[in-house]
Amino acid sequence: MLQFESWKKLLVLFVIALGVVYALPNVLPSGEDRDSGLLPGQQINLGLDLQGGSHLLMLVDMEVVETERLNSLGETIRQEFRNRKIRFSNLRVEDRTVSVSLRRADDTDAAKLIFAELGRGLITTREGQNYRISFDEAGLTEMRNQTVEQSMEIIRRRIDPDGTKEPIIQRQGKDRVLVQLPGVDDPETIKRLLGRTAKLTFQLVDTSLTGAEAITRGRVPPGSVLLPGDGDDSQSYVVEKRVMVSGEMLDGATASFDQNNRPSVSFNLNATGAKKFGRVTGANIGRPFAIILDGKVVSAPTIQSQIFGSGQITGQFTVAETNELALILRAGALPAPLIVLEERSIGPGLGADSVVAGKIAALVGLVMVIIYMLLSYGLFGALADVALMVNIILILAALSALQATLTLPGIAGIVLTMGMAVDANVLVFERIREELRRGRSVMAAIDGGYQRAISTIVDSNLTTLFAALFLYLFGSGPIKGFAVTLAIGILTSLFTAVMVTRMLIVIWLERKRPRALEL
Repeated sequence: MLQFESWKKLLVLFVIALGVVYALPNVLPSGEDRDSGLLPGQQINLGLDLQGGSHLLMLVDMEVVETERLNSLGETIRQEFRNRKIRFSNLRVEDRTVSVSLRRADDTDAAKLIFAELGRGLITTREGQNYRISFDEAGLTEMRNQTVEQSMEIIRRRIDPDGTKEPIIQRQGKDRVLVQLPGVDDPETIKRLLGRTAKLTFQLVDTSLTGAEAITRGRVPPGSVLLPGDGDDSQSYVVEKRVMVSGEMLDGATASFDQNNRPSVSFNLNATGAKKFGRVTGANIGRPFAIILDGKVVSAPTIQSQIFGSGQITGQFTVAETNELALILRAGALPAPLIVLEERSIGPGLGADSVVAGKIAALVGLVMVIIYMLLSYGLFGALADVALMVNIILILAALSALQATLTLPGIAGIVLTMGMAVDANVLVFERIREELRRGRSVMAAIDGGYQRAISTIVDSNLTTLFAALFLYLFGSGPIKGFAVTLAIGILTSLFTAVMVTRMLIVIWLERKRPRALEL
């Protein structure tokens, strides 16, 4: 057990050096080497309770989702009835239902078959030749859960595209989402990113009449809809309701410039979207093809030739707007609009007080542990204190390298870890004392102390590590922050107790070779 090979010493020194390098940005003043790019590490991310930030509570507008699903359902019924030569009338969506009337009783069996193929979660009621289709309770619950979960994922992609900001995004209740962004003191920016549904569709323009004619008549042909253009002076368009290609088929979007050097957004489609896009454009050469974003026609270029996997969105955009639009399209469309119910900007003042209080608590705890180890174990206690300092450096380095968010409970986890870090050393030193009382030599006592204590050390740390793991898996927000710092502290304290302290003791034994030991 006292054999400590040279490669192990080099490994320990390498880990310590790496820890110093990654922890150093947290102690360097701003503007020096910390920002020069010479050091690989970054400062630890502070949570909302430590550095302030933005707090938004938003409602997912489920009524819009239900209406869109019912409209889509109505268009599916229209297409199926036409394909199977079923005569119908009064197909409309109102009062959270799709209603339709059959003109011939002979079509009843065919209509029932179509209704059965619409999918689960629907209720079909009949009154003579009139049918009403609506969502049942199970269907509404499934739709709500899917919409909220998808909204949370899209929110995360939009506000944290690089995965480094560590936002807190949590579901609250049935249809609410809480978003907390540490360090972001301008909620308007976040609201602008999340305020656009960014629903992109490509639909054919109905050339049977213009938008101005539709406005004059006050109606549009069945299966079409009147949409405004994207701009105050833009004309309106009559487009077919059927979506030919949707934004869900996008494979990427980037800000660019068109042939006239105007800001635009270039996009690529996935394999399915490219195939569908090519089929639609190839079959409709010479027809206008509307690019629709959030219910407004951005542009409606005429199809000149068959187009496959890429295209360009042009309009009255600025460069900043195209960058933002490209980000939003890459993240994906929100399945429903988000309504801001509550917003708060949390200043850093309270967080600064918490950081100061946490520093004081950590320093007091550190000093007391150092003094206790020195008084209780003398030289070996001093070696354990050195290992404790290494442990703190490794914790800071791990938090910096992982860019984990440090919250106030996380500081509590670090303070707790400092006490636990010397626990393994205490077990070893007490075992050594027992061996010395039995009259064994110094070398034999130290060797026996480590051999008999190592299993207890591993067991105690593993059980605590499992507890931290379950806190992280089943906890949320601050609980996860506490679990992360606790788990990191357990791993680093295990390393410093088993490797660093033992290496220091072995080096001391090799140099001094004492015949007696007072412990």
